[in-house]
Amino acid sequence: MKKFLLIIGLIAVMVMIYGCHKNTPVPVEQPTPVDTTPAPPPPAPPPPPQEPAAPEVKEADFMIVYFDFDKSNVRTDQRVALDKNAGIMKNFPNINIEVEGHCDERGTVEYNIALGDRRAQSVKKYLIDLGISADRIKTISYGKERPAVPGTGEDVWAQNRRAAFRIK
Repeated sequence: MKKFLLIIGLIAVMVMIYGCHKNTPVPVEQPTPVDTTPAPPPPAPPPPPQEPAAPEVKEADFMIVYFDFDKSNVRTDQRVALDKNAGIMKNFPNINIEVEGHCDERGTVEYNIALGDRRAQSVKKYLIDLGISADRIKTISYGKERPAVPGTGEDVWAQNRRAAFRIK
């Protein structure tokens, strides 16, 4: 029986030794946590480059042409204004104009309507000679009915003897 107790004692000692022995844990690969945060949207593409806005033409861009008393021919010093106006029309082929013939207050209504018409026609012819198509130019005469400057005297009359331009 002594042998038996010795064997049981040894077994007990062994159980205690092996039972208290720390097992080194085997590393277990942990699953990678899944990110449930939604991905940010992709950046918006940059806007396409915008073309510069096309310049616009205004009536104020056209120069007024002035005439001598009782004359309808284009004065030499007024050709620069008409050359500039023709340049505008060449750069903007979609622009059509109306040339208004005006007179000062002297003379009859009928005479000034006819004179204003001759002035407008003279300007139209000059522009056509510079290469502007005739179908882009209309004419009208207001005679003395629409003065630019009210009053009398040569300074006032000189400003009223004119051809003005309107975009149509």
